[in-house]
Amino acid sequence: MKDRLPKGTLGGQAVMEGVMMKGPDGYSVAVRRPDQKIKVSWKPYSSIGDRYKICKVPFIRGIVNFLEAVTVGMKTLMYSSTILEEDEETKADKLIRSVFKEKADQVIIALTVTCSILLAMAIFVFLPAILAELLGKWVTSRIWITIIEGILRIGIFLGYVALLSQMEDIKRVFMYHGAEHKTINCYEAGEELTPEKVAKYSRYHKRCGTSFMFTVILISILVFLFITSEQFWIRMLLRLVLIPVIAGISYEFIRAAGRHDGGIFDLLSKPGILVQKLTTKEPDEKMLQVAIVSVEAVLYGQEYADAVNEAQGI
Repeated sequence: MKDRLPKGTLGGQAVMEGVMMKGPDGYSVAVRRPDQKIKVSWKPYSSIGDRYKICKVPFIRGIVNFLEAVTVGMKTLMYSSTILEEDEETKADKLIRSVFKEKADQVIIALTVTCSILLAMAIFVFLPAILAELLGKWVTSRIWITIIEGILRIGIFLGYVALLSQMEDIKRVFMYHGAEHKTINCYEAGEELTPEKVAKYSRYHKRCGTSFMFTVILISILVFLFITSEQFWIRMLLRLVLIPVIAGISYEFIRAAGRHDGGIFDLLSKPGILVQKLTTKEPDEKMLQVAIVSVEAVLYGQEYADAVNEAQGI
């Protein structure tokens, strides 16, 4: 039996019909195939922070961990779609593969992550800023314009998530998201990982990526209040420069909240938990089984993954 991981070191993400789990030494992906068998893989993973000490410095580590989480998350999401035979190669993908050969997957992931970040900034940073700026004809206080911008940002984020939750495929991803949280909560409570025991636990978790994103939005409202330049392009430039700082602060809060129960951390975690009502749904037993397999693959590594696949004839 492998030693129990310290609280706060096990994380994860829902993927298409499955769950990715990440531990100190690697990450696993368990996916329920159309034939109902569970395909599981395990990959060793060395964080940049393990190679460069500066990347473990508080606030800097938040930026690094966020970029690593997005990259691994995108990679495992693409992997899950190939397991489900839903990965149709576009003309752009074919062109990239013809040019970059064996490095094509890395290039595709890098482009996808970059485009995702740029799109998120356009929707959640620039759009609310532009809309709030239009109110400058009626609202002269820069502080009030910034507050209105923050309210618009929250509204756009919640509306975006609410619309996503209405899509059938995304509903199932959100159910797997709930399974991921329940399994981590059960593991961190020291209980045996069985569907019956995991089902009793909460589908919410303080270290969730949803909570991180919402915390970023809330902290950005406070930080942006100090940007008082009258020139719009300077304010936008300063917002871009401060995004890594805000991400670093948000990470430190989420990290501390995930390691401490009760008191001020529970109180400050409430907004993020409330938003998780939109991004998590109650999973069924089969989804819990997938999440449990993913956690156990992280704990026991390649031999476990091979044994599970072999037992199912995969």
